[in-house]
Amino acid sequence: MIATQIEPMTALAQLQESKPDRVTIVLLSGDLDKAMAAFIIATGAAAMGMRVTMFFTFWGLNTIRRRGARSSAKDWLRRMFGLLNRGGADTLPLSRFHFGMQTVMKQNRMPGVPELMQTALELDVRFIACTTTMGLMGITKDTLIDGIDQFAGVTTYLAEAKQGSVNLFI
Repeated sequence: MIATQIEPMTALAQLQESKPDRVTIVLLSGDLDKAMAAFIIATGAAAMGMRVTMFFTFWGLNTIRRRGARSSAKDWLRRMFGLLNRGGADTLPLSRFHFGMQTVMKQNRMPGVPELMQTALELDVRFIACTTTMGLMGITKDTLIDGIDQFAGVTTYLAEAKQGSVNLFI
């Protein structure tokens, strides 16, 4: 038997050629800083010509909810979830260092999540809202922003992720 040694860089190049330039991002968190990171990566990848899909689930759905939209869920418990989970990209809390961070961000001319979302939409980043979590948390389609490409479950995300060269969970 003859052993063949493969150069790591050659193997990496072959692997990269075999997968299309696709990025998937699961946004689970409802924290401002994590949502910003997700959108900065998404817009950066899209600007590089990569196909980007963002899958919003659990508290990440608050990012794509309309500010002040009330849930029209049928039962009281899901309506309460809808009330307790404030929606709107501009109302997300920071995970840490709440005091003064917004001011520092403005001083450094960092765009907020609403601006990053608009840029993502302009760059054709696909938004998928998780229907399973929407039902669980009392979030209805009418409470979400315009521009959602698809309402689907985990199998749709996994089909996208399977084709991706970069898959992130934030």
